[in-house]
Amino acid sequence: MYGMKEIQAVLPHRYPFLLVDRILEVEGGRRAVGLKNVTSNEPFFQGHFPGHPIMPGVLIVEALAQVAAFAVLGMDEAGDKLGYFTGIDKFRFRRPVIPGDQLRLEVELLRLRSSMGKARVRATVEGEVAAEGEITFAIVERG
Repeated sequence: MYGMKEIQAVLPHRYPFLLVDRILEVEGGRRAVGLKNVTSNEPFFQGHFPGHPIMPGVLIVEALAQVAAFAVLGMDEAGDKLGYFTGIDKFRFRRPVIPGDQLRLEVELLRLRSSMGKARVRATVEGEVAAEGEITFAIVERG
């Protein structure tokens, strides 16, 4: 299990845009599972939506991408690199994510070649699918 210190050593994201609280499992270059504790004081809830807070779908996708990036960038051979989105495909949002939910973020890397990758991703709350789809990404040098 990896906590915030280890996550921040791999990912460049910081509050309020670091959307992963813990990495539960990781098989470098294959799969990873992370957690996001959704709290009522998240800055995006101020405007999405007042009186009826729902986590924006795009931020659920971003949280999944951060777990995928950890799976890839946490490998020794990754060096000092970043992951960039290149595509979001076949996404479906199945249930709203609200304050008090704990998102389980599951990533399975389907393809990883030199600088490009593709992953099947799924976010669940208490075993119920909140969102699922595929993401593609590029691995680039920082700077």
